[in-house]
Amino acid sequence: MSDEKIKDGYYKIRPAGRHIITIGRDLIKDKYAAIVELVKNAYDADSPTCKVSLLPFEYNKAKGIKICIKDEGHGMTFDTVVNTWMVPSTSDKLERIRSPKGRIMQGKKGIGRYSASIIGDDLVLQTIDEIGDLTTLYLIWDHFKRAKYLEDVDVLIENYTTKQKSGTEIIIVGDESHLNEWNVKQIQNLKFELKKLIPPIDKKEHSIETDTDNFKIQLEFGDFPFEGYSNSIEDIEPYPLFDLFDYRISGTVSKDGIAKLKFENNRIKDAPPEILKEFKILLNQNNKRKGEESYCGEVKIDFSVFDRDPISIDGLIERGLKDPITGQYVGRREARIILDTFNGVGVYRNGFRLRPLGDAGYDWLELDRERVQNPSVKIGSDQIIGFIHIHSEENSGLEEKSARDGLKETSEYFGLQEICKQVLIKLEERRFIYRQKLGLGRSGRNLNEKINVLYNFKDLKDKINKELDLLGIEENKKEVINKIISEKEDRNNKIADELKQTIALYQGQATLGKIVNVILHEGRKPLGYFKNQIPLITEWKEEIHKKYNQDTLDKIVNRLSVIDEQSNVFIKLFGKLDPLSAKKRDRKKDFYLYPILENIKDVFLSDLEKQEISYKVDCDKKLTCYGWKDDFYIVFTNLVDNSIYWLQSKTDGTKEISYKVYKEDELIIIEYRDNGPGIEKHLIESEIIFEPEFSNKTGGGTGLGLAIAGEAIGRNDGEIKAIYSENGAFFKIEVRSF
Repeated sequence: MSDEKIKDGYYKIRPAGRHIITIGRDLIKDKYAAIVELVKNAYDADSPTCKVSLLPFEYNKAKGIKICIKDEGHGMTFDTVVNTWMVPSTSDKLERIRSPKGRIMQGKKGIGRYSASIIGDDLVLQTIDEIGDLTTLYLIWDHFKRAKYLEDVDVLIENYTTKQKSGTEIIIVGDESHLNEWNVKQIQNLKFELKKLIPPIDKKEHSIETDTDNFKIQLEFGDFPFEGYSNSIEDIEPYPLFDLFDYRISGTVSKDGIAKLKFENNRIKDAPPEILKEFKILLNQNNKRKGEESYCGEVKIDFSVFDRDPISIDGLIERGLKDPITGQYVGRREARIILDTFNGVGVYRNGFRLRPLGDAGYDWLELDRERVQNPSVKIGSDQIIGFIHIHSEENSGLEEKSARDGLKETSEYFGLQEICKQVLIKLEERRFIYRQKLGLGRSGRNLNEKINVLYNFKDLKDKINKELDLLGIEENKKEVINKIISEKEDRNNKIADELKQTIALYQGQATLGKIVNVILHEGRKPLGYFKNQIPLITEWKEEIHKKYNQDTLDKIVNRLSVIDEQSNVFIKLFGKLDPLSAKKRDRKKDFYLYPILENIKDVFLSDLEKQEISYKVDCDKKLTCYGWKDDFYIVFTNLVDNSIYWLQSKTDGTKEISYKVYKEDELIIIEYRDNGPGIEKHLIESEIIFEPEFSNKTGGGTGLGLAIAGEAIGRNDGEIKAIYSENGAFFKIEVRSF
């Protein structure tokens, strides 16, 4: 029996009446975003001003609020209102790109005006075009909610002639429930949003084109029962650029990732700015945690950073920190409140902020997550006030979400995050060095040196002997006292040696963690094979038990042989743990150096092959060292782990790690190199890279690797130095040959 056609034809999608409410209320985050959208429309209309009025009213015992957004722009013609304003998701601004006076259009999605439904119940539009035609429009949002289809709602639009100047006013009326939403906190939030809408910036220092200097916002308050917010008008000025910063880094990053930056340290009086050497920001094309990172057009960056310890807060106040409202100098508590209020890294496009990027506490750069791991070096989100300027979606690939709540998480977004973090690292490095010099950070002395100082009684002996001489104590009695001190020193030195060995063991286990990560990654494949094949073998075994079959037996034998191969993979993986898995330390002894360097290669073989990194060892196989072999594993594990991290960003040419080992008099010299991005000269000269917790990695570096390596070599009476090279990282290790 064939199918019988009953009906056919072409039909149109018919949006429900509530569709327009959905566009306005569900796609716009909140009433602040709705007002901001209408303010942006005033900017697009080439208006020099936009006045936002919040006007409570009472009529026939009914209370409510009238919100007006008024501009002095070119207005709209009757045809524009009917065929553009009335068309949801119109492409008008997207196609025009610029206003008649050349401003880059802000509202390109064609839905911002419908967000007015969040603010009130009714809307009146009054617009006058440049030839004097007045067009009015009246909307009642409830009509859309009740209508079955959008086309069922009739909207009254009238057109008149007038002698008034061009411009547009949108009047939104809400009932008492809408009025009650506007308490002091909500009004302050709106004021805060409008003040942060336009960034403070020196236009001479950046090339991103905006016209927001020629656009002023006013906020009018009607008869509110709130002190400071009643029957008044105030100009909305952007928050001042915080020139009282402790540290600042600013500049541009080109569309190809070339950074041109300037660093300023306001804690050093009259210190000239440091112009950083141009460098390329390298992005990770396969970020395991987030996804691919891409460049996002030219980016202008301006980060001001504030230390928040009591001494730094005092310095901030002394430099002139005042309450932005009263103009009076503040105390420590008030200073912290100001920083708590204004912190955040805002992103601006064509002069306007993209919410919520830049809100205090909105840590979209994940600064706090990294600070938890490395508090001495990393900046927290409450320490930074930042301004980032990006280009249009077409030129940057950075797409704003329809709900106006940030940027879509595209590869360009992840690229912007990485660019900002790498710029901030340049500030963090210099800040850390400065604070170490002032003694504001942790002591730079390594653990072995600290233990030696702790148990060295020489200074104590000298002071006691001076006091005994002043007291006229006889020599034989002095010798008895000195002998007691010496015996105590000897006992303590034995404890010190035990402490050093315990620390060495823990440092070995910390380094072992890097190897464990490699093993966990490489072990997934054979483990997965076991998991998949064992049930099959069990099933085939049952089949043979019921009825012998040679083919089934051959399959079992084949799978068992592969399992044997995969088991050997596991054996080799666990073998990588052996050098550092001892529960206690051996004594110093002679050992061959070459096998250690080759074993390190085996540990990282998977990563080396994946990144196509060559690993070259130029070392006499008979060359011996005297010391703790475990410590040399620690040193080279950390060096190679660092090199692999930095080489992953190298996109051109070959990648290489190499050793050159030779004897020079009584010393063994080990030259370790890679051809990655290298280490900046000021980091080498300050020796800060060997400080515990110092790290210039993004995404969770602990800053312990080189510090541990330095202490491991120190325990073997050797020394590790970083040497500046324009061709990558270069470390020179010197140890005695006996």
